[in-house]
Amino acid sequence: MQHADDRRIEGAGTPEADWIGLEALPAVAPDELIAQGQRAVIVAPHPDDEILACGGLMLRLLEARRAVLLVAVTDGAGSHPGSRLWPPERLARERPRESREALQRLGAGAVSVQRLGLSDTRVAAQARRLQAWLEDFLRSDDVIVTTWRGDGHPDHEACGRVCAQAAQSIGCGLLETPVWAWHWSWPGDPRVPWQRARRTVLTPDQLAAKCAAIEAHSSQLGEDASTGRGPVLPATALARLLRPFEVVLQ
Repeated sequence: MQHADDRRIEGAGTPEADWIGLEALPAVAPDELIAQGQRAVIVAPHPDDEILACGGLMLRLLEARRAVLLVAVTDGAGSHPGSRLWPPERLARERPRESREALQRLGAGAVSVQRLGLSDTRVAAQARRLQAWLEDFLRSDDVIVTTWRGDGHPDHEACGRVCAQAAQSIGCGLLETPVWAWHWSWPGDPRVPWQRARRTVLTPDQLAAKCAAIEAHSSQLGEDASTGRGPVLPATALARLLRPFEVVLQ
């Protein structure tokens, strides 16, 4: 996996047991993040990021009758480089299908999805195209929810930067969500803006729906016999992403 030099996504990463202190982060309710009449526009770099990063928040917003839209930036065709089992052509078909199934399992099957078809692993090179699309699509009363611009994965960071620029240009809100930061960082890590961090708490039923949605992403959960690589989303990563709360940077 590509990564920033000081935020390496390798090995098992920081164990979930080390993150117990996150329970002390201030809790925030969805209606404090997205007011009545606003749209939550979730900008996901890859199919599955919308569930991993904020599937619980998405479900809570829908239960609160907020408008939720999903922007799928890429089709995730670059997740298995060199694989004969999962070549890009197959991934480009399967990962959007998995995403649709995941939304159904979450209870968000009616969410409108805009698929942009940008190249996986190359979002930064297509930043102008993404920003132009967003600035044409967004409204000033929207709130963008996207991956954190310091997350360590290049596509996640590119989406975060572009969304921040678009939010400033349009005058809309922005929430950022760590995904891979839980892997390379540690509690109190000065590279993470903890002062912006808030928890959105999930009920057991909401967490169960998120878990079921993740299981729809079978391409990311199994070993690749053709390359000998393990899952893109190993158990250690899932443990950090399937907590009874999600963290947003407000």
